[in-house]
Amino acid sequence: MISKLVMATNNENKLREVREILKPLGIEVISQREAGADCEPEENGTTFAENAEIKARAVWETVNVPVIADDSGLCVDALDGRPGVFSARYAPKGEECEKLLEEMSGVPDSERTAFFECCIVLIDGGGVRFFSGSCYGKIGYQKKGANGFGYDPVFVPCEEGSSGMCFGDRTLAEMSSEEKNRISHRGRALKNFYKYLSGERSAE
Repeated sequence: MISKLVMATNNENKLREVREILKPLGIEVISQREAGADCEPEENGTTFAENAEIKARAVWETVNVPVIADDSGLCVDALDGRPGVFSARYAPKGEECEKLLEEMSGVPDSERTAFFECCIVLIDGGGVRFFSGSCYGKIGYQKKGANGFGYDPVFVPCEEGSSGMCFGDRTLAEMSSEEKNRISHRGRALKNFYKYLSGERSAE
């Protein structure tokens, strides 16, 4: 039974989201730095799953305890799926939204559809397992909100599988942590991971 997880990241925003969702299971989640894993592998995969596994495996080989890693990104239809797996390298840190809004300048509302995708990988003594989640929506026209990070201030989420039925005009960055965790790509992937862990504990 898993009681402690190392997350292959030092990103405090990601750690906070994971800790909040897994808290009911009583699982301790620590960063790779806290676990003593000082590694930054090259994320040269062509999919989110491949990049997540690259990160998880690098930390697993260092700490040899259960490790999770995630890779996620924003796929914009009008940009032929960009920035996709290059979301973190699309623009200098903190300038992602500005560059995206500039590229989307002049694109009509009906063509501003996009989705976030997340893949979480677990590596432990039982092998490798994948958990995924998506969040559909559209790109707004300006940054709004201060609660999110990355592209959250310009992403207006919609119902799953839909690009038309949106949750008002609020961006992810205008939502509370609880609201975001219910509908975000990482929140949905983590819920699938949560179900797996819950089943594991039921089997004990």
